Amino acid sequence: MERLPRVKMVNASGNTKLLICFDNGVEKEYDCAPLMDRPGFSPLKDVGFFRGVKVDAGGYGISWNDNVDLSEYELWTNGRPRVCDTVGHLLA
Repeated sequence: MERLPRVKMVNASGNTKLLICFDNGVEKEYDCAPLMDRPGFSPLKDVGFFRGVKVDAGGYGISWNDNVDLSEYELWTNGRPRVCDTVGHLLA
């Protein structure tokens, strides 16, 4: 089985989206808005908390604290690829 790319970097973008860079050079955007109505993810509604996201050791996911996290599988599978034009402007 092929290994999933590990998370190299994560940044909060706006109040619900994450920009994720993987160790294979691919960048994706992940929208957390659908998760925020779930009880375990409701802390993400607090913008200050949301912006405190960090990469887990080894790049196996991201977390905000010991109770709120997402795996590299979730981010890789459900994140939308970011597409840039030939001069680096973001298209999607």
